[in-house]
Amino acid sequence: MKRIVLTGGGTAGHVTPNIALIPELKKEGYEIFYIGSHNGIERKLIEEYGIPYYGISSGKLRRYFDLKNFTDPFRVVKGLFDAKKLMKKLKPDVVFSKGGFVSVPVVLAAKKCHVPAIIHESDMTPGLANKLCIPSAWKVCCNFPETVEYLPEGKAVLTGSPIRRELFDGNRLSGLDFCNFSLNKPVILIIGGSLGSVAINKAVRNILPELLKKYQVIHLCGKGNLDPSLDHLEGYVQFEYIKKELSDLMDAADIVISRAGANAICELLALKKPAILIPLPAASSRGDQILNAQSFERQGYSYLLKEEDMTDEHLKEAIAYVFRNKTDYIEAMSKSPMNDAISMIVNLINEACEKNA
Repeated sequence: MKRIVLTGGGTAGHVTPNIALIPELKKEGYEIFYIGSHNGIERKLIEEYGIPYYGISSGKLRRYFDLKNFTDPFRVVKGLFDAKKLMKKLKPDVVFSKGGFVSVPVVLAAKKCHVPAIIHESDMTPGLANKLCIPSAWKVCCNFPETVEYLPEGKAVLTGSPIRRELFDGNRLSGLDFCNFSLNKPVILIIGGSLGSVAINKAVRNILPELLKKYQVIHLCGKGNLDPSLDHLEGYVQFEYIKKELSDLMDAADIVISRAGANAICELLALKKPAILIPLPAASSRGDQILNAQSFERQGYSYLLKEEDMTDEHLKEAIAYVFRNKTDYIEAMSKSPMNDAISMIVNLINEACEKNA
């Protein structure tokens, strides 16, 4: 049986693409192991799937001053020893890394043990963890054509991001029924991330009376962001978070308003959902969401609305524009070369196994 080690952690975005690969890897006959941090979010997410999980020491490499900068390098070094020990114990044929700082010692250990490693970079420009891993990687999968120019020649492969198969199983009628919506009005789905977005929530609620004249609105507003005063508005539903019914709500949506995290927008691309992307401002991030959204706008997949430019009037105009031109957006997304990321990545994994053999 072929053996693979999956790694990645720190946030759900570094884990869910790995989870999306698991069913296909099992079909291909792989024995799967996961290496993550001892207490990271990845442990809980992966153990739900019955995959053997191994924790290693890990530390974060920060670009800003923090007292942990003096101790975390020792944790990273210990993580490298932990990872090398696991490589010798598990004897994988290949490693697939989705990033995050826990992946750095795993990828470095793979190279030292002569195991090919494939890494995946979600954002337009590689983050620090992947920058450290790229020299040790056999191939680097990416989501954006522009990313290729940041990577060593011969390593970059434009694949898109693995999307959970269950997202494709949504049922529009079930989604409408879940929200008690009618078939007579189009639906807008708002997704501000697991913690929500104060700016997006406020802007949407400011224009709700006008929106509800033409649209029905599903609002995933994030933990602690429900507004009870809006509970009985006809055509409007709000949830802190949705898991099980998300595929139905996605299928019910005619257009989506979303942040521009790489995994989120790749899901919108795979599902061919016209979207207004409102990226995190540069002051709140390293600017990757802005670059992601600019790339999707250039390719004709979505409409970019910067948070600092967002007024009530501008948001209303953006919604009207995207709804009016939704067919053009869907047509552009249908031509994307990244509509089957799972098959492309599993083919690369198989190739790496053959190469290693």
